[in-house]
Amino acid sequence: MEEHYVIISGTNRKESNTAKIASIYQQELEKKNIRADLLSLENLDLSGRNTDYVEIEKKLLLPTAKFIFIVPEYNASFPGVLKTLLDLSDYKNVWWGKKALLTGISSGRSGNVRGMEHLTSILHYLKVVVHPNKLPISGVHKLLDGEAVIRDAPTLRAIDEQLDEFIKF
Repeated sequence: MEEHYVIISGTNRKESNTAKIASIYQQELEKKNIRADLLSLENLDLSGRNTDYVEIEKKLLLPTAKFIFIVPEYNASFPGVLKTLLDLSDYKNVWWGKKALLTGISSGRSGNVRGMEHLTSILHYLKVVVHPNKLPISGVHKLLDGEAVIRDAPTLRAIDEQLDEFIKF
C-alpha cells in the first residue's frame, strides 16, 4: 500500500516563499514517483473547528502517513497559524504515530533552526516521529529565481537527499 504524503506550507501569507518551496518539494517528490498533496494555509479559516477544517482533516490529514512541513521563520519561531492548525486537530487520530519531515526557511542566515526545534518539540508531544535531517534553507529570497525555481545546485542536492532519506524512513 502506498503511503500518503501531505506537504504543509506553514504560513497564511499570500504569495509567500514558503508556498514556492512547498511546490518545489511537491515537484521533487513527483520526480520520485510519489504523489503528495499540498496543504496551503493561505486561504484556510482556522478560527475554529468549522466544516471547512473538518473536511480538510478528513480528506488530507487523517489518511496521511507522512507530513512534510515547510516552515518559515516568524519572530525566531514559526507562524501561529501553523500552531492553530495543530491545536484544532483531532490530535490522537491525525498525528499520533505518524512521521514528519521539517524544512525551515528564512531570508536570514539561520534557516529557521529555532522554529524547527520549537515545532519538533510540539510534534514530539503529539507523538509524531520527526526525521532527524531537518533542512534549514537560508537566504531563501536569493535562492528563488523569478519563476519560483531554485537553481542552486547544493540546495537542490540537499533537498533531494533529505527526501530520499524521508521516503525510506
